[in-house]
Amino acid sequence: MYMNLDEIRKFCSTKKGVSEKFPFDEDTLVIYVGSKMFLLTSIRNTILKISLKCDPIMSIDLRRDYKSIEPGYHLNKKHWNSITLGEEISDDQIKFFINMSYNLVFNNLKKSEQISISA
Repeated sequence: MYMNLDEIRKFCSTKKGVSEKFPFDEDTLVIYVGSKMFLLTSIRNTILKISLKCDPIMSIDLRRDYKSIEPGYHLNKKHWNSITLGEEISDDQIKFFINMSYNLVFNNLKKSEQISISA
């Protein structure tokens, strides 16, 4: 079995400065670090798909190597991937991708916000 939405939310909640909001509609859960989003997903879809920020070079390789990873839906396709969870990608890989997204976004926050979160 692969990670479900509750497990993803729980994993994300262990990170510093994380919050959840529904800024677009009542269906799209957005998980933030500080003031910036690092994960988006629909809470209503039967098949879980998450969108995560990714290194642009790595994104190209991941999309080539995994059919369940595609350019970010309604997001900057250079920097975001949408990943359909399932047997193709392990939970450890999903956690790695979530961590990468969190770190990329955290490192692009204003220094004052980074310091506030890290304190």
